[in-house]
Amino acid sequence: VCSPFRAMLLTGRWPYETGVTDNAIPLHDNEITIGKAFQSAGYKTGYIGKWHLGGNRAEPFGFDTSLLWTGSNTHYNQAMYHPKEGKPVQPKGYNATLMTDQALEFMEENKDEPFFLAVSWNPPHSKFTDAPKEKKDLYPDGSLPFRPNYKDVNHKYEGIFATNGSPYYEGYHAHISAIDDELGRVLAYLKENNLEEDTIVVYSSDHGTMHGSHGFGSKRQPYEESVRIPCIFWGPGHIKTKKDNPSLIGSIDFMPTLLGLAGIGIPDTCSGRDFSPHLLKEKGPEPDYQFIMHIAKDNASKGNNHPAPIFRGIRTRRYTYAMDEEGTRCIFDNKKDPYQMENLAGTEEGGKIEAKLKPFLREALTAAKDPYIKHLK
Repeated sequence: VCSPFRAMLLTGRWPYETGVTDNAIPLHDNEITIGKAFQSAGYKTGYIGKWHLGGNRAEPFGFDTSLLWTGSNTHYNQAMYHPKEGKPVQPKGYNATLMTDQALEFMEENKDEPFFLAVSWNPPHSKFTDAPKEKKDLYPDGSLPFRPNYKDVNHKYEGIFATNGSPYYEGYHAHISAIDDELGRVLAYLKENNLEEDTIVVYSSDHGTMHGSHGFGSKRQPYEESVRIPCIFWGPGHIKTKKDNPSLIGSIDFMPTLLGLAGIGIPDTCSGRDFSPHLLKEKGPEPDYQFIMHIAKDNASKGNNHPAPIFRGIRTRRYTYAMDEEGTRCIFDNKKDPYQMENLAGTEEGGKIEAKLKPFLREALTAAKDPYIKHLK
């Protein structure tokens, strides 16, 4: 979920290393962050958009420009940003567009020197039904097919993000189309100002959304819809490969990878890996797995009564293996079963797979200093 992901993104460290294991837990400003690393290397740094790491200022975390937005889950007219001085400002309009306006202004002010900018749009996070009208018109209610693993919402989820059918599903895609336009504005600015050869753009997210797959809403699940997110690197002047790369990169790897691309030393505090060689047509890391997790829900809607499971698991190139606190396991062969409709746990085949994957999960928990290891038998 949002805060643990964002803490990993900014620090390259695991949740139990930073203490940010749930939403509404602040990140301590003594952490060595990606903002501080770029700032120390002479870059002008900025953070614009959703923060969700405590407080309303990003300067203590290494960002010269801090325009943090709150209340941004409602995407029109209600979100506000926090300038360095004065009261919060609540502008009118689609907040992702307004954030992009601020991003273009930051780039214009800093285009003659190195800059590092994080733009954290809120859509397509719920609220799903308030995308721009022209984008909603692209997806009339009932016009989109659901994934083959779609089910009626699990009854335990009624009232908790149980927004799976029309018009929420179509609205989700409308927000995505709107974000496509905002990213397009950023890329157009770079091209128009001859900055594309000197700039790297990375697009990713903090989580996916189930939208009725397996009968669940929202996120906090070990399924692909929740944990497998976009990861796109663009940089014509620097990135040498045009190919999709199957290597397993995770949120914890973004900080060391970006520092590697920029030729900046990677702090010893980083627990993530530098994947930049893959983008430079060199030999890079080939991890056996990435760690997936839902650590806590004290601060979720309904708190610990939220029905999503606390779990730890791993995603290899082929398999997903996860277990909850009661020992209930899921094992999926994502090659044979890409929609994860056959749980192999408890089968002879699943037992063989689990025997191979459990040592990886133990290794991940140990590396992440995660006390959940006590649940492994």
